[in-house]
Amino acid sequence: MPTMNTNGLVIREVVSKREIKRFVEFGIELYEGNPYYCPPIFFDEVNTFDPNRNPALEVCDFVLYMAYRDNKIVGRIAGIINHRANEAWGVKKCRFGWFDFVDDYDVFKALLDAVAQWGRVRGMSCLNGPVGFTDFDHQGLLLEGFDYNSPMASLYTHPYYVAHYEHYGLRKEADWIEYQITPPEEAPERMQRVAKLVEERFRLHTVKVKNSKELRKRYGYSYFDVLDAAYQKLYNYQPMTPRQKEYYSKMYFPILNYDFVTMVVNEQEEIVAVGVGMPSLSEALRKCGGRLFPFGWYHLLRALRAKRMTDFDLLLIAVRPDYQDKGVTALIFNEMTPYFVKYGVQRVETTAILEDNHKSQANFEAFDYIQHKRRRAYIKKL
Repeated sequence: MPTMNTNGLVIREVVSKREIKRFVEFGIELYEGNPYYCPPIFFDEVNTFDPNRNPALEVCDFVLYMAYRDNKIVGRIAGIINHRANEAWGVKKCRFGWFDFVDDYDVFKALLDAVAQWGRVRGMSCLNGPVGFTDFDHQGLLLEGFDYNSPMASLYTHPYYVAHYEHYGLRKEADWIEYQITPPEEAPERMQRVAKLVEERFRLHTVKVKNSKELRKRYGYSYFDVLDAAYQKLYNYQPMTPRQKEYYSKMYFPILNYDFVTMVVNEQEEIVAVGVGMPSLSEALRKCGGRLFPFGWYHLLRALRAKRMTDFDLLLIAVRPDYQDKGVTALIFNEMTPYFVKYGVQRVETTAILEDNHKSQANFEAFDYIQHKRRRAYIKKL
């Protein structure tokens, strides 16, 4: 049943597939005309909330709400309990994500209050967000960098969100920073020396594969085992289930440009580090509003198969713990840099790096870069 509050707002739980589509559409429509926002691929976003398609929902409970005023949608939110992550970290967090709203504190409060009550009834002790079901969903409220392009893998939010979060009493739990890198014409000399030294000392070498079929045939899902091991101590991270590994490989592997997929292996041909990036899809997704039909697929295909590109998204770098602090990332960047030159890349956007993860930040010190974005995960006791 809808719940009416004193400000004339109606908060309704999202149940039907039609309502889920409106939930997704509102999140896109709220940013209409914004030149920096990158809409999600619409059907992927809808499938995120389908337990038959998204394996993360095997370990998560969730609820979706939309806020209405005068029968018009004015906000949306997802409430999430990730049981696997809560168990791993020894916490009772009720997460919130997909939280978008018009510039009205009453709307903000009504939606977050609804999720807080949902979590409280289920024994949770605090609110935490904006985060998703897993680390592979968008997370972190944007605090700085509103006038820079938003990559497909990053959360973009309106500047007015920040004041509402603070007014509600939410407090910082973790901050991430992001860099924009200007790639050099060739790998820096020091990086080349380090790469050669690491290769010889630890008997490592880089491996390139041509396509997703070859990757799966040679390495199975061990690629994701490296991510699990490398990220296990990072904020809110939960190990992937076997079905999640299969899901992500089917979703992402076929669309990658394998010039920008680098693996470092040891003498036993075990993957010890990975680096992955792809052409920026932001402009293509803005052109089609995130919808592949009737012509959106054309814009995305052009971007994915481009032989020349201005903007590039560095999606992830992961090093197995027993090979960290050994300079292994130099091998990845030394391998990638010639491809930046080949494709004419002018700007590289990194993904979010925890502000206290100085090891990861040090990976970029050899390049010309600016720290242009900051984002935050908040927490509040229930």
